[in-house]
Amino acid sequence: MSDVATTERTAEPHRRQHRGRLALPAAMVLSGIVSVQAGAAIAAKLFHEVPPAAVTGLRLWTAAVAMAAISGKGLARASADLAKRRAWADAGIAVSFGISLLVMNFSIYQAFARIPLGVAVTIEFLGPLAVAVAGSRHLRDAAWVVLAAAGVVLLTQGGRGHLSLAGAGFAGLAGACWAAYIVLSSATGRRFPGSAGLAIAMVVSAVLITPPAVLAGGAAMFRPAVLGTGAAIGVLSSVIPYRLELEALRWMPMRVFGVWMSLEPAVAALIGLVLLGQHLNAVEWTAIGCVMVACAGAAQR
Repeated sequence: MSDVATTERTAEPHRRQHRGRLALPAAMVLSGIVSVQAGAAIAAKLFHEVPPAAVTGLRLWTAAVAMAAISGKGLARASADLAKRRAWADAGIAVSFGISLLVMNFSIYQAFARIPLGVAVTIEFLGPLAVAVAGSRHLRDAAWVVLAAAGVVLLTQGGRGHLSLAGAGFAGLAGACWAAYIVLSSATGRRFPGSAGLAIAMVVSAVLITPPAVLAGGAAMFRPAVLGTGAAIGVLSSVIPYRLELEALRWMPMRVFGVWMSLEPAVAALIGLVLLGQHLNAVEWTAIGCVMVACAGAAQR
């Protein structure tokens, strides 16, 4: 038997073991993506009863309560420590993180109210792509940006002729806030223990969304059925994916995580089709594919 064959036979069990180790975290990431987009579809249906701003409030309130419960005493200690140390810079980072969460969620729901889920999420994904290639000097990363730009041009020009510019604009704003979320999440994690920083940001976003949410939704958003649906959206869109992604990142490299996350636009389009009857044409599916490939490529560092 040749040395090459012997090496291959020895390496094969290790490759199978490696694939086995990645199977569970990959399933977690995919489950988180499906959960987020299922929550988005339910939110889009709820827009018929209360406006997007009110649904944003219901989602953020649920997420804030859940994160506060998960953080427990850690949240109280971190808040007290901020006041004791007068660490205004740290507090400013957490508040900025909360504002980015608020604007990101508000904007993407405004987009969902105007354009299909798959189209909105595809445009939103330009934010993480920008973070992935920021500061890169590799020519291939420029190619990913060009490919993503081509996908967006297809969506806005070659796709459906009646694509709402306001919807695309809100999706783009959500993408910019997603980029800020990534940067501020890292900065918050360095300054606060455990999930305390995220909990503070969630509480900030829930407090700040309250006036516009109540003003937009009025008494209708406090009907038991609406509150229950809003809570389900919060759990599906924030609580479940956060926990699944956190666990997945313990087991897989960030670049592999990024590749799996690039499936989100396609999953959004499929869920929009199944749950909302949002049919996309061939050009729009091609555009989504361009952005997905660009995001997956940019994650390969």
